[in-house]
Amino acid sequence: ISCGSTSAHLTLILKLKLNPFSFKISLPTLHYFSPKDILSDVSLQPNKKCKIIHNSQMEVEVSSGSMTRKAGISESLVGAKNIHLAISTLPPGGSATPHYHVNCETGIYIMNGNGRFLTGPNLDEDNRIKEGDFIHVPSGAVHQPINDSDTEDLVMVVARNTPTEIVIEYEKE
Repeated sequence: ISCGSTSAHLTLILKLKLNPFSFKISLPTLHYFSPKDILSDVSLQPNKKCKIIHNSQMEVEVSSGSMTRKAGISESLVGAKNIHLAISTLPPGGSATPHYHVNCETGIYIMNGNGRFLTGPNLDEDNRIKEGDFIHVPSGAVHQPINDSDTEDLVMVVARNTPTEIVIEYEKE
């Protein structure tokens, strides 16, 4: 067991022989307990199988404007219950339609390219985005990614905390 404490938070990292895993526990005050106490709530399920989804197996999803999306982790592909992971691609000069998600928050990583990410009720917040940037989109936040390049795709890794999103197209006020 490795323990570290910062600002009244305790971080525990457990490494088990044959089944290593790590997790963090935040506690309001410092408590001491044994690994056996922690592990009594952990359910080891050695018969569960991890799934590898190859590029050729990815699921083509609904497009938004000129943006296309291919899922690698979804309810229909792997039986996911609390996560969705996909690659979205905007061609040169393309954009998604303005929209928002009612049932999930979204994390986006810009894998390739650059452009703009419009947000706000009138899409009046114009944010520059480029390779290596992360974007957090809260549930209900209106947004529109735009690829400003004339030559390269804007490629984004998109993660959501639900296997199936509900998207509402949005028209400016």
